[in-house]
Amino acid sequence: MQSPLPASSRDAAVPTSDADASGPSFESLGVPAEVAAGLSARGITAPFPIQAATLPPALAGRDVCGRAPTGSGKTIAFGIPLVLRVGRARPRAPRALVLAPTRELAAQIADELVQLADPDQHIATFYGGVGFGKQLRSLREGVDIAVACPGRLEDLISQGHIRLDEVDLVVLDEADRMADMGFLPAVKRLLDACAPKRQTLLFSATLDGDVEVIIRRYLKDPVRHEEAGADPEGEAAEHLFWEVDRTERVEVTARAAARSGPTVVFCRTKRGADRVARQLGTRGVPAVAIHGDRSQNQRERALEDFRSGRARAIVATDVAARGIHVDGVTCVVHFDPSEDPKDYVHRSGRTGRAGAAGVVISLVQPDQRRDLTRQQRGLGRQIQITAPDAASLPEGPEHVPGPPRRSPSAGGSGGSGAQHRGPGGGGQGRGKGGSGGGARRRPRSNARGGGPKSGPNGSKNGSRKGQGPSRTASGAGARAAR
Repeated sequence: MQSPLPASSRDAAVPTSDADASGPSFESLGVPAEVAAGLSARGITAPFPIQAATLPPALAGRDVCGRAPTGSGKTIAFGIPLVLRVGRARPRAPRALVLAPTRELAAQIADELVQLADPDQHIATFYGGVGFGKQLRSLREGVDIAVACPGRLEDLISQGHIRLDEVDLVVLDEADRMADMGFLPAVKRLLDACAPKRQTLLFSATLDGDVEVIIRRYLKDPVRHEEAGADPEGEAAEHLFWEVDRTERVEVTARAAARSGPTVVFCRTKRGADRVARQLGTRGVPAVAIHGDRSQNQRERALEDFRSGRARAIVATDVAARGIHVDGVTCVVHFDPSEDPKDYVHRSGRTGRAGAAGVVISLVQPDQRRDLTRQQRGLGRQIQITAPDAASLPEGPEHVPGPPRRSPSAGGSGGSGAQHRGPGGGGQGRGKGGSGGGARRRPRSNARGGGPKSGPNGSKNGSRKGQGPSRTASGAGARAAR
């Protein structure tokens, strides 16, 4: 039977074999005992390679650039140094900044940081698709760590609501995707606005091309780690190419999803995504759509329906799909072919994450054979186009619908709070954010031993508080990444 998908979207399960027991521990890497204990309480007992390689230099204040595939634990690798080294912010002047390419990813990063942070640290998200009011109130209170998409952050700067000259710790997450989505000019302007003397951590699936330009210009003598043997996105999955008539694509997709398990389906247009989601539903495959015309609340509800098991499939366009970071996806269907080889790679990377099994299916119409063959040859893949055969796919778990969605509260569009899940079978998990994006924070404590940190590199004084659920303010910010 299928269990709901984990809320964790980018950090995969940690092995717990005897071999791991002889490897480094978080404490041996310089992580304080109370932080390591909080991780252990969530079932995170051994660091992943990217964490083992980058935590010591990051904790020591060095610039770091790390290359590792999605699902390898990058968020915890930069999250621990971030919450340990960040200073206390003044109103409208954050002390640390995390830049991410999509609003969904920004929300997921903030949820993880809340689980790592002290209760009195203030973490807020800034991305588009929501109003400005609640995020501005958050800035007036003071945001220690701002997690943002570039577009809305620039809007806030231009309107005089936020300044970055006190930011002395910057994280660029999934820098390659920000480059692919055309955000690098904005990223450069934002980095130029931060404090000249700062620590910069950059994590990406690739470190070449435009990302290398950022590294050379903005990182100072960085410690560089590239995951040995890291496969490109989706390469751990089996890639199949099925010749299908245009009128048969929905039926073939429904059979594949019913057989394989949680499935992400890619369409070229927003209208097409809506239509395919409806058509899958009429064929007994509960499906939801996600694309740029959906509001932030609609997108988050769609993702939660998919994670919880209320939906068997999620149908997405290319740009919106860059925000889908969900473990447990067993099948990807290219309903419409991708126009760009990078889009094929990004699409396919929604399954086969962190070495897990998965299958990628391309539905090929007869007049598309030549173009698809040329595209795959450019990706180094010789392909064989065959007739569809859903019965040959690995059989996934039986679909068990998740619990009904709770009715929204009278508060309107705000989230119900960050609901942090348990270890989920030992995974390095991420909490489930509320529906508004918004500021993730715990109540500021006046009883913190030693008072607030006075500088960016001040050590923590007093003991860490528990890792219980936090309150989530429903404000947020940032330009919609569509």
